[in-house]
Amino acid sequence: MNTLKDRLEELMAEHGLTTQQQLADFAGVSKGLVGQWFNGSTGLGAKPLLAFGKKTRFSTQWLADGTGEKYQPDSTGKPIESNATAFAMVETWQDGTPLNNAECEVPFLKEVRLSAGSGAFEASDFNGYKLRFHKSTLHRKGINPKDVVCVSADGNSMEPVFPDGATLGVDTSQKHIKDGKIYAINHDGWLRTKILYRLPGNRIRIHSYNEDEHPNEEVDASDIQIIGRVFWWSVLD
Repeated sequence: MNTLKDRLEELMAEHGLTTQQQLADFAGVSKGLVGQWFNGSTGLGAKPLLAFGKKTRFSTQWLADGTGEKYQPDSTGKPIESNATAFAMVETWQDGTPLNNAECEVPFLKEVRLSAGSGAFEASDFNGYKLRFHKSTLHRKGINPKDVVCVSADGNSMEPVFPDGATLGVDTSQKHIKDGKIYAINHDGWLRTKILYRLPGNRIRIHSYNEDEHPNEEVDASDIQIIGRVFWWSVLD
């Protein structure tokens, strides 16, 4: 299993933390919030992710949702197999550039802004830009290239995991919610990227990493449309 509880227990073991109170002090949060992490009722917010990123060698992406490299690029930890996150090169091109046999192309909708903040969005016709993905890395994750679309994040609600302007890969075939995963959703006309949790009574909790500025929301499942799961992102600072 690779639950948030599992990942936090690994962090605790590496840093000699034996109780939830010690982890709370380490992250600068309350013991009650740590208890919610362990029982799966809420995810990590921006404050603890920033603390963990500064104090440990673990990457914020891996701590947040279990994907990507376990350790930060400048970590002195043991090497990590590169196929964990090597999904794509960050190169755009327009029609006419030949592909090699190991590559596939997916649409990069540069003028479609998935909101990771207030929710506003704009869309225009496909502009011809694409991203190159290696077929083998998509296939290892069980992702059909025909189901992939790339877009840009907008806003600060998902910082520090991905900031405003990050490029996101969305698998449009994955519309069933797995608790704690990131999804692109249409919420009452707003295109948003959020962490989703299923709740009793056909309700959905919408969670942001930057929960200080963007508190949790609860909505009826019928109020949102799942566009797909965000499986990859790229950030250039």
